Amino acid sequence: MIEVTIDSNSGFCFGVVKAIQSAERELENTDELCCLGDLVHNSLEMERLRLLGLRTVRHEDLPQLRGRTVLLRAHGEPPSTYHLAKQHHIKIVDATCPVVLRLQRRISQCYRETKGASVQLVIYGKRGHAEVNGLVGQTDGTAIVVEKREDLDMLDFGKDIILFSQTTKPLDGFRKMVDVIGRRILSGATFRYYDTICRQVANRLPGIRAFAARHDRIYFVAGKQSSNGRILFEECRRANPDVIFITEAAEITEPLPPGLRSVGICGATSTPKWLMEGVEERIREIILRTG
Repeated sequence: MIEVTIDSNSGFCFGVVKAIQSAERELENTDELCCLGDLVHNSLEMERLRLLGLRTVRHEDLPQLRGRTVLLRAHGEPPSTYHLAKQHHIKIVDATCPVVLRLQRRISQCYRETKGASVQLVIYGKRGHAEVNGLVGQTDGTAIVVEKREDLDMLDFGKDIILFSQTTKPLDGFRKMVDVIGRRILSGATFRYYDTICRQVANRLPGIRAFAARHDRIYFVAGKQSSNGRILFEECRRANPDVIFITEAAEITEPLPPGLRSVGICGATSTPKWLMEGVEERIREIILRTG
């Protein structure tokens, strides 16, 4: 019999769990709750929440939500969002991840302390990502976002540099950025960096590599819009070339190839456990049907 195992370390991180619990708690007392952007990058989980009464809104919708309640998701928001909400008497339910919130405060303090000086605040992260938008907002839009080594050419290495990181970026990538900046910084300029990567997310990289290597085939379950999902999927593929990206159990339509002894199921920090459990059930059905 083929062994089928769900990775116990996969699934929602505590920041996403907190945000979903906040939404469910609010929805116990109201028929509809507005959320600024998708609460989680998983369409099936979003559909489950939509049926409970969660409605996704955009920043440009806020002026029309006067007097309503709006949930802020785990990614966090820039100060301008809070100001706009206050202006329109919108009640905020703040579900910003505590790790992100600490980083926002740290960057804000750093910006206040260095404002007016010749200092470049740099954020290693995905340009346009909701969390990064919130971080850049702490600096009145002045922080420089770098995604890859080539982006470092935007920096002036003759001026002081302070580097932070989006909480969900890979630790190896951050270390490479530190190494390159450290080698390129010119005499007379200073370089400080702060490792602000969430360890709950970062520790999943070695964990998911080990999990993938232990199984003959891997089904990786995640939403197509999940940045974290793409990173973890690539880590799985490095450890095990037989890894298949799916968003739900219904996508598994073919019989399992002969010779498999074990199948592993894992997912992103935005993947609900119930989705992975559905994949496990689907695989077991296929095994029973095909013998």
